[in-house]
Amino acid sequence: MTRMSHILIVDDDPHIRDLLAFALGKAGMSVAEASDGEDAQAAIARRMPDLMVLDINMPRLNGLDLCRALRAEGGAAAALPILFLSSRDDEIDRIVGIEIGGDDYVVKPFSPREVVARVGAILKRGTRAAVGATTVTHNRLTLDTDGWEARWDEVPVALTATEFQLLLLFATSPAKVFSRDAIIDRLHGPGFAITDRTIDSHVRNLRGKFPGVDLVETRAGIGYRIGRCA
Repeated sequence: MTRMSHILIVDDDPHIRDLLAFALGKAGMSVAEASDGEDAQAAIARRMPDLMVLDINMPRLNGLDLCRALRAEGGAAAALPILFLSSRDDEIDRIVGIEIGGDDYVVKPFSPREVVARVGAILKRGTRAAVGATTVTHNRLTLDTDGWEARWDEVPVALTATEFQLLLLFATSPAKVFSRDAIIDRLHGPGFAITDRTIDSHVRNLRGKFPGVDLVETRAGIGYRIGRCA
């Protein structure tokens, strides 16, 4: 029997929470709700979700600060997939959200079907990595797709789901240069409206977690590939 994914919806607008809870529930997922960042922390303490849909602008503890806090915690909270919800005029906040560890974002007003599709795409990244559990090694870098863990010289490095999947994509094809469009297609599937800047932010995040290391190589005008990792 397939395990039901558990999603935490965090938004101060009860109408949006109801709308998403209905759509995600109809898609076969269990749902918990929180009205702001502090309520979300309490909900996570009660039960760690498989993914969190997180509004950026909220009272008490906003979405960006909550994301920062979770990524700093370490453990399961540091790897919790996060799909940000943002207003149309919050481009800077969306960019910051990706840079501090968000996996994806949806702009309000949105279609509930789009949110369900993006949630499903993020969850499938983890499923694909877990199938045929194996270890990918590239010089000093090790990616354990069973434990969903990255290690450098056998020291664990906390990555988000998207960062792990992106690094796994590069490491499993070390000779290949991936264009940004190819990366988007591999991580999200064809037709997803993700900007090149979002991919660049994920790559920058990865480099920041392996300071002073030739982790990801940029090929000007083409895209990215795994570095020497030596």
